[in-house]
Amino acid sequence: MAGDDLITAVIVDDHTAIAAGVRFWCAEAVPPIELIDAGDRLAEVWTGPGASADVVIFDLELVPRRPDFGELRRLVDNGRRVIVYSQHTDDATAMKCVDLGALAYLTKREGPEHLVPAIRAAARGEPYTGPSLSGAIIADDSPDRPRLSQRETEVLRAWFVSSSKDLVAAKLNITVKTVDTYITRVRIKYANAGRAARTKSELVGRALDDGVITLAELNEPVL
Repeated sequence: MAGDDLITAVIVDDHTAIAAGVRFWCAEAVPPIELIDAGDRLAEVWTGPGASADVVIFDLELVPRRPDFGELRRLVDNGRRVIVYSQHTDDATAMKCVDLGALAYLTKREGPEHLVPAIRAAARGEPYTGPSLSGAIIADDSPDRPRLSQRETEVLRAWFVSSSKDLVAAKLNITVKTVDTYITRVRIKYANAGRAARTKSELVGRALDDGVITLAELNEPVL
């Protein structure tokens, strides 16, 4: 991909209305995103225009009650940049897709305000964390992924994009000591999960791995 103005995405979804809606959102995006509609034909992701698309928007369940995690794994293993766009709202499905290598997991309740940025992020090879995935990450109890509270996550994200803890404290209307307390709690949770993060840079790495924050957010101007 040479730039955002050249992004192409292929959507695999058996619901015509969903594909039509996504096509409209992509056409209205600035700059527009070219969308290739493969319908429910997975083969068109591998042949024709879909084979060279920057991003694959994948409906996980083309066959009712049979989520196709195998095809998701195949896409990821072949270097495709995948956004799972699904009707499933449960945390377990979202986390499994991310663990398999999807760059974003969005439910079909999440519209263009999340799908379009997710497509742009995926085209750059970066993850995107929408509201549903953020909730799933916070609720996840996998032994190697610490279960962070909403406030711990909020403090952590603010610290990563701030130049000092004083600024974090002012932004969140808490004391610097409280900021330190939350960060210490997060460090302890990562250590208990066998993934110690002794420095800020190590903690950033852990957070990126777990989808707590994205590279795009980290690259925004520091406060």
